[in-house]
Amino acid sequence: MKLVFFSLTGQTRRFINKLDLPFYEIDTTNPFHEINEDYLLIVPTYDKEVTEVVNDFIEYKTNQEHLLGVAGGGNLNFGDLFVFTAKDIAKDYGIPLVFSFEFSGTNDDVKNFKKVVNEFESKRSD
Repeated sequence: MKLVFFSLTGQTRRFINKLDLPFYEIDTTNPFHEINEDYLLIVPTYDKEVTEVVNDFIEYKTNQEHLLGVAGGGNLNFGDLFVFTAKDIAKDYGIPLVFSFEFSGTNDDVKNFKKVVNEFESKRSD
């Protein structure tokens, strides 16, 4: 399964690089890239104005049809606002929030997120 992610400060990119799974990084200068396969989206927590490129990507051609779930990274000090970008995307596009992690994730986060990815892959092959 493909992972698609957006990163500004590099925290989300560091998490993705720990996973050793196929990925595509949303290009902030040109988010209009079509993904012709199912994917999970991983996003950091920022104001909507900053993450509009993620919505542009999702809404481009058939990308929304292939979006199965979203994971979010953030800072637990934000309290209720922890991973609010991922929560908003889940709500706006009617998909599940499948995972959350702090900063660039721990080794346990990597292991647990890989389990989530494997569960989605098993459901697709059934």
